[in-house]
Amino acid sequence: MGCGSNNITTPADMERAHQDKMIEKNLTRIGRKILVMSGKGGVGKSTVSSYLALLLSRKGYRVGLLDVDLHGPSVPNMIKVDGGLDMPEKGVVRPCPFSENLGIVSMVMLLEDQDAAVIWRGPLKISAIRQFISDIEWGDLDFLIVDSPPGTGDEPLTVAQTIPDADAVIVTTPQEVSLADVRKSINFCHQVRMNILGVIENMSGFSCPHCGERADIFGEGGAVAMSSQMGVSMLGKIPIDIKMVQMSDNGGLHGLMDLPDLEINRAYDEIIEKITGDS
Repeated sequence: MGCGSNNITTPADMERAHQDKMIEKNLTRIGRKILVMSGKGGVGKSTVSSYLALLLSRKGYRVGLLDVDLHGPSVPNMIKVDGGLDMPEKGVVRPCPFSENLGIVSMVMLLEDQDAAVIWRGPLKISAIRQFISDIEWGDLDFLIVDSPPGTGDEPLTVAQTIPDADAVIVTTPQEVSLADVRKSINFCHQVRMNILGVIENMSGFSCPHCGERADIFGEGGAVAMSSQMGVSMLGKIPIDIKMVQMSDNGGLHGLMDLPDLEINRAYDEIIEKITGDS
């Protein structure tokens, strides 16, 4: 080999190549991969991710829920899970089983102190996300729902590069400040060539449980107009619901599924139908 050769393979190169093979192997066993993202925080993205995963699993689909919000993971707080990752034998790591059809992976499950701050720069975050996909035995899944932190930083970029056939669902609120950031998320998807399933407008109006009067607390119509302008589909509009807030805070978000007559459940049913193609 001449001194000018570029074919030198280092241990790090070999390790990454092996990890790439493991990632490819695991992803071939997963049907659809959906990245749930948002332009800014506080729009209810993790709630949407968690509830979509719960509803899909309730319908009989085999679902994995991957929380890659490494600095502020909230999925385990909304869906109370007992224990950490499932390690039945040496060298085997599986998602934490929430139900027969739903397994969950979150950074929280790797921390001894759940209140500990994860102070990581880009390379560590990229490595962790790749390991979540390569080292964890996800098994055969119909859906992998990935909950990403807000913005267009390391985490969503790593998911886009590691799962090239992932689709994006973008969550926003009717507020213009939120919609401005969603435009950036849409442009991000275009740049990394990620297909956009559509936009979900969360916190879309509130109906008083006592008098029934409706109030558009964060405005109305903004997401519909923006989606039309940007050429992306609207998946649905989800109203504010006090029960969802309470159940999320108590780790009992799954209990909301037992109240099918709620307006919020009807809104989610329409979104699920559009995602799955079922009617």
